[in-house]
Amino acid sequence: MKLIVGLGNPGAEYEWTRHNCGFLVIDELARRAGREVRTRAAGALIGRARVAGAEVLLAKPQTFMNLSGVSAAALLAKHGWGPGDLLAVSDDFALPFGRLRLRPEGSAGGHNGLKSLIERLGTQSFARLRLGIAPEHPISDAAAFVLAEFPRRDRAALAEMVGRAADAVEACLTAGIAKAMAKYN
Repeated sequence: MKLIVGLGNPGAEYEWTRHNCGFLVIDELARRAGREVRTRAAGALIGRARVAGAEVLLAKPQTFMNLSGVSAAALLAKHGWGPGDLLAVSDDFALPFGRLRLRPEGSAGGHNGLKSLIERLGTQSFARLRLGIAPEHPISDAAAFVLAEFPRRDRAALAEMVGRAADAVEACLTAGIAKAMAKYN
């Protein structure tokens, strides 16, 4: 993997929303590497970093969730990389809060950011790491839920999940996706 893209929405008003888990993981990877993700390119904030010994490009698309694929596809094309060089990190409304799911490929599962990636790349064959954000009880408006901030009472559990997700990305880079799946799924 050469490009690690966190899916989210730009702007301070979205920073702590459930839909921004991907951005939070990118920020954690950058923090661990002592780098920043702030250079603008291809509709994203990017930063080069050494993560688990591998040189990678960390990216946070600024195109809003539903157009994440525009930025990711442009970054892959700019560097001459293909979908196999991509790891997308996103939230997952169907997974229990705190659970991780790492896969080498798959469907969008109803996630508009992943749907945009699949559409722009023309394939489902790219790695993805999903962070569970499912509500504890039934809700009537999924869009409002994912765009709501994590409650303060959940921030410690969120930080723990983001840390484990960053660990999972590092495991992908050092041991491969199959071994990382066995450990973190």
